Amino acid sequence: MPFALYLLGLAVFAQGTSEFMLSGLVSDIARDLSVSIPAAGHLTSAFAVGMVVGAPLMAVLSRRFSRRSALLVFLITFLLVHVVGALTTSFAVLLATRVVGALANAGFLAVALVTAVGMVEPNAKGRATSALLGGVTLACVAGVPAGALLGEVWGWRSAFWAVALISVPAVFAIARAVPAGAPDAEGPSALGELRALRAPRLLVTLLLGALVNGATFCTFTYLAPLVTNVTGLGSGWVPGVLALFGIGSFIGVTAGGRVADVRPLPLLVFGSLALLAGWVLFAVTAGNPVAALVLVLVQGALSFGVGSTLISQALYAATDAPHLAGGFATAALNVGAAVGPWLGGLTISAGLGYRAPLWTSAILVVLALAVGGVGLRRTSRVTVGAP
Repeated sequence: MPFALYLLGLAVFAQGTSEFMLSGLVSDIARDLSVSIPAAGHLTSAFAVGMVVGAPLMAVLSRRFSRRSALLVFLITFLLVHVVGALTTSFAVLLATRVVGALANAGFLAVALVTAVGMVEPNAKGRATSALLGGVTLACVAGVPAGALLGEVWGWRSAFWAVALISVPAVFAIARAVPAGAPDAEGPSALGELRALRAPRLLVTLLLGALVNGATFCTFTYLAPLVTNVTGLGSGWVPGVLALFGIGSFIGVTAGGRVADVRPLPLLVFGSLALLAGWVLFAVTAGNPVAALVLVLVQGALSFGVGSTLISQALYAATDAPHLAGGFATAALNVGAAVGPWLGGLTISAGLGYRAPLWTSAILVVLALAVGGVGLRRTSRVTVGAP
C-alpha cells in the first residue's frame, strides 16, 4: 500500500477518535452540562446526521478542488470546531460543533476513500479500504480509551483538546505527501454519477451497510453505562473495555481487507449470522463480566469486518460514479450511526434498561439478513465480488 494512504489513515484516526470517544464520555458530559444520558447520546446521532448530509454534499462540492486542497480544508475545519467544543459551556453549542465537525469529517472521508482506491490496482479496493479504515480501528484501540482516560482524569473537555492536537500533524503530513492533482470536476459530471448510483446492487449494499452500522453504534454508544450498570464493572474499566472493542475492530478490518477482494459473499453471510448470534448472546450474558469482555472483543471484530467489506463492495458496485461513491458509502454507514444510537436511547428512555440496545442491535442485523436475502434472489445473475 502507498505510504500516502497511511497518512490519510492518520487523519482518519483523529476523526474516528472524535466520533467514537463520546461512548466513554456520555455520562460526564451529561453531568457537566445538566442533561440526561440519552440526550448526551444524541451528540453521537448529531455527528452521524452531519455525516449523512455532508458526505454526498461535500463530495459534490469537493469536485471543484484538487483532492489535496479539499482534504486540507475539511481537516482544518474539523480541527477548529473541536477547539470550540472544548471551550463551550453550552450543550446547544456543543451539539452544533458536532454537526459542523461531522460535515468536515464526511467531506474528508468521502474524498479520502476515492483517493485511497485511486492509489491502488482496480482489484485491490478492499485492501485500500481496509488500510484507510485502519485509522478508525486504531482510534477504537488507542484514541477512544485514551479519551475516556483523559475524561476520567481531567474532564471530557481534555479529550476534545487531544483530538485537535492530533489533527495538527495530519494537516502537515497531507500537505506534503498527497499529490495535488487536478480538480475532480474535470471527470464525469455529477448528474451522470448520481444516475449511476441508482444501480440495484449498490442500493442494496448501501442499505446493508446502514443496518449493520446501526447495530454497531446502537450498542457502542451506550457501552460505558452498560458495563458499569449491568456488567457491574467500575468506571475505571471503561477505557479498557473500549480498547478491547477497538482491538476486535482492528482484527476485523484487517481480516476483512484480506478476504473482501476475493470472497466477499461468504464473509458477509457467515459474518452477519455470527454477528446476530453475538448480539443475542451478549444481551443474555451481559451481567457476566467474563462473557461481556469476550463478546466486546468478538462483536468489535465481526462488526467492523462485515462493515468494511460492505464499504469495499459499494465501491466495486459504483465504478461509474468514481467521485461520489465514497460520499454515498460514508452517508449510508452514518445513517446507521445516526439511527442506531437514537433507537438505543429510545429503549433506555422507555425504561427497558441498558441491555435493550443489545436486543435492538440484534433486530437490526436480522433486518440486514432479510434485506440481503431478498437482494441476492433478485440479483442472482450479478456477481457480488470484485470484477
